Amino acid sequence: MSMDLSEFLDVFLEECFEGLEAMESGLLNLDEGTDLEEINTIFRAAHSIKGGSAAFGFDQISEFTHVMETLLDQLRSGRRQVDRDTVDLLLASVDVLREMVEGLKDDTGPDEAVVADLRKRLEAAVNQAPAKSQSDPEPTPAENETEPSAGDKGPEEVRTWRIFLQPSPEMFRQEDDPVRLFRQLRKLGELKVETLLGELPPLDELDPTTCHFSWRITLRTGAGERAIRELFAWIGEPRRLEIEPAEESDRSPEPDSNTETGLDNAEARAERKKSEQDVPEPEPAIEKDSPASAEEKPPAKAKSARSSQNRESNSIRVSTEKVDLLINLVGELVITQSMLNQVSSQLAQQGGPEVEALFNGLAQLERNTRELQENVLQIRMLPISFAFNRFPRLVRDVSRKLGKRVELVITGEQTEVDKTVLEKIGDPLVHLVRNAIDHGLELPEVRTATGKPETGRLELSAQHESGNIVIRISDDGAGLNREKILKKAIERGLVSEQEELSDERIDNLIFLPGFSTADQVSDLSGRGVGMDVVKRNINDLGGTVSIQSEPGRGSVVTIRLPLTLAILDGQLAQVGGETYILPLISIMESLRMRPQSLKRIAGTTEVYHFRNQYIPVIRLNHLFGIPGGTESLEEGLLVVVETDGQLAGLFVDRLLGQQQVVIKSLETNFHQLPGLSGATILGDGRVALIVDVPGLVQLHHDQQNHRAATLVAVS
Repeated sequence: MSMDLSEFLDVFLEECFEGLEAMESGLLNLDEGTDLEEINTIFRAAHSIKGGSAAFGFDQISEFTHVMETLLDQLRSGRRQVDRDTVDLLLASVDVLREMVEGLKDDTGPDEAVVADLRKRLEAAVNQAPAKSQSDPEPTPAENETEPSAGDKGPEEVRTWRIFLQPSPEMFRQEDDPVRLFRQLRKLGELKVETLLGELPPLDELDPTTCHFSWRITLRTGAGERAIRELFAWIGEPRRLEIEPAEESDRSPEPDSNTETGLDNAEARAERKKSEQDVPEPEPAIEKDSPASAEEKPPAKAKSARSSQNRESNSIRVSTEKVDLLINLVGELVITQSMLNQVSSQLAQQGGPEVEALFNGLAQLERNTRELQENVLQIRMLPISFAFNRFPRLVRDVSRKLGKRVELVITGEQTEVDKTVLEKIGDPLVHLVRNAIDHGLELPEVRTATGKPETGRLELSAQHESGNIVIRISDDGAGLNREKILKKAIERGLVSEQEELSDERIDNLIFLPGFSTADQVSDLSGRGVGMDVVKRNINDLGGTVSIQSEPGRGSVVTIRLPLTLAILDGQLAQVGGETYILPLISIMESLRMRPQSLKRIAGTTEVYHFRNQYIPVIRLNHLFGIPGGTESLEEGLLVVVETDGQLAGLFVDRLLGQQQVVIKSLETNFHQLPGLSGATILGDGRVALIVDVPGLVQLHHDQQNHRAATLVAVS
């Protein structure tokens, strides 16, 4: 029977990426000091990737990871000291390993030359004899009475080894494959394996996920004990492992006389269980000063961490397609609920017990629907730490390249946000963090000269505010040079010399396309791309971005985003016979206009004096070509919105109330329209379009510029 492994492969790839994140995070923590538990965490992640890749037949990944694992084992056993060069080498190995795993998704491969070079460096580091610590005491004569370790004998001496292996009962659940272990042992020499079935329970008590086997192995090889023990790292931490030369094991008692045939009777099984309760489990027979002792007896912390990792998980893996389908169905349920409410309001005039019972049932349905909707949306919510975890490595690499010292502080990493928002916010954050290090933070000598500490502070924070998520990237660097920014903007024709701009407007000029103040083009900055892409990507998510800066004190970039892209808190506005949804996140306030505050520029462009500044008035009925809308500005309402640090006024007939609406994609059902981000279905079954405020303001500016150019051409 053939089996489709594609589903299992997706799970394996996801676990690989999680393991790689854990390895990278742990290695970065090692920069700040040696932590044995951190090393064990990194080692376990590498071991899981190696075992899974071997099970799927990805030999290049498993063999490469095996070399990494060997180097990590030297660190955790204390045979090698943690230093910066080793951490750098392992971080580079994680990068290459990530390329290998990503290549499995899109059928591409890493640079083979890079892989081969890095593997040689890893092997050279493994084979390099670690320097003996001066604090290690010299062995006493009593400690040297035994024969030298077999691992120290030359490879030319062929010996017979007796091996007894009793693995952990969790071996199968850890995806450890003993057959692969035997294949690797066979490569070392002549191999004989005897399976011991003494612990095999009756069939009705058998758990197929628990390992009940032990093995007695005879190996004739020229390899030493250390080489043999390294192969057993494939199966994690066994309950019992004995590796002895044949002449020593012949003098030792058999590990279990009742398991000779594997078919012992009930009396023997009962006697063995009784003896196991009375006699403590023997420890592996290893020499006192052998390096393998550290391998076989890891610290208690590492063992407890491993056991906790093997506990049954309280979560399941579900594809995002299934979650999206569920959210879409719940959205349809919400729309149906709104329709029923509207119909029930028409029946309210009839009265009677039947109508009252109907109202009670609909009220209960509405509560249940709202609770269901909120809980389903929580399924897609993930902590923003998934996006923040990449930045310790990024800050480390960029700061070293620029010769700067940077302390990264992350707060609010457990703040939850929609998975789609999480995936799309990563690249904008990378641009902002790189710019903060490159342009904001000064070199150590410059900071010292200005009375600042040599190490700059870069803070990345996230929190919920008014139903939105707010992300801030702040630094204590030099701040923005407004004079230089304004000069560059005028040179590039982005603003005119006659314009009077506030400090906030000048700061936000850096988000204009093609804008850059870098004097030299480098691989980090200076090409005039990046910040405008940041703004566009954030606007596509229905969010806003702004910057505040104080010269000599630093800058703060603030990003406001909706928590989810499936549901929108909106303000319903009527324009003519149509209803539009204005996102509440963009609305500052609404007001009735005073005629004396309204001005016209060049006879066509209308602006309104609002809080000591003039803002453009955008008539939605003219912009969208809607007949029957209110023309008198005194009779309608002006909704003041903010985008990219600028204010604008949307003129509508009236406001109908606020409502949480389910967003339907225009691109999926129709095609993208400028100034609109989607659509929704109202309670009466009508379709209402959702306004894209940044796109709407840009569309208004484009129409004004086109009209002005047309007038110039005619005149």
